[in-house]
Amino acid sequence: MRKLRNSELNRLSVDQYKQTDKTPLIVVLDNIRSCNNIGSVFRTSDALLIEKIFLCGITATPPNKDIHKTALDAEKSVDWEYLENTEDVVQRLQNEGYKVYAIEQVENSILLPNFQTPTNKKIAIVFGNEVKGVKQSVVDICDGSIEIPQFGTKHSFNISVSAGIVLWDLFLKLLR
Repeated sequence: MRKLRNSELNRLSVDQYKQTDKTPLIVVLDNIRSCNNIGSVFRTSDALLIEKIFLCGITATPPNKDIHKTALDAEKSVDWEYLENTEDVVQRLQNEGYKVYAIEQVENSILLPNFQTPTNKKIAIVFGNEVKGVKQSVVDICDGSIEIPQFGTKHSFNISVSAGIVLWDLFLKLLR
């Protein structure tokens, strides 16, 4: 086995990325404190051709050197928009035909392995603050909640890890 060189990876340019068909999935970041986490979500979203990221509340926006540190220019390829109020974003997306799911531990949540992507429906997922999670007022207006099963003493993942797990799972499900 030989590691591939960057030149062998057939990476898209930013312009090519912008023209490529996207995964019908939108990410909403609700009050994310860490720029490193934000950058990581951008990088994962780039890798999986995510349609767009909404940055809400205290979530920092590009250009930002700390976001760039982990995004590695994905903040230039992935479409994003800032809106202060997460509830407004959820309602806007629902009005545009998206089913919106909080990634949160709540009563009657759907475990990620059991989640079935809606047929012919666009999906948006909301990731919450590193300490408090998705605000209850946002959970209240979402179409449902998806929970990542966890079995240890800690019942939370870092937001960037949660995003990686959920986005990869939904990406695979949407390919079917």
